[in-house]
Amino acid sequence: MFDAEGWFHSGDLVVADPEGRLTFRSRLKDMLKVGGENVAAAEVEGYLLNHPAVDIVAVVGAPDAYYVEVPAAFVQLKPGSRATEQELIEFCLGRIATYRVPRYIRFIAGPGEWPMSGTKIRKYVLRERIACELEACGITGAPQFPSLRPS
Repeated sequence: MFDAEGWFHSGDLVVADPEGRLTFRSRLKDMLKVGGENVAAAEVEGYLLNHPAVDIVAVVGAPDAYYVEVPAAFVQLKPGSRATEQELIEFCLGRIATYRVPRYIRFIAGPGEWPMSGTKIRKYVLRERIACELEACGITGAPQFPSLRPS
């Protein structure tokens, strides 16, 4: 969509290098707002993909009474691999900014379990899934990490 000044608005987050080439980083609608900090889901996903057991990951915002939303990661492990929620959280802690660390990890059993629209994961379905799960359990606040505890 072009605005009145001729700028094209694609809904993508890109960066330009000194030569003017654009590099895609993420979708703007996939940006989380964690306690006032912008968190690109793609950055968290990219980091989690460095874990040797992780095959596919999608990060969405989970509702939180204090931070408004916090990262939640849906993860499919590589065949024959094992990892726990705590292991993946600890993989992130101290290596990426604490506000980017997923507070919830949910495992997806296999390719047929992802909510898909053609070739894309429907992240809004995952957001609804984690929100409904937390609401059903009466959880309004995410687990706290020491450096994020409110004073």
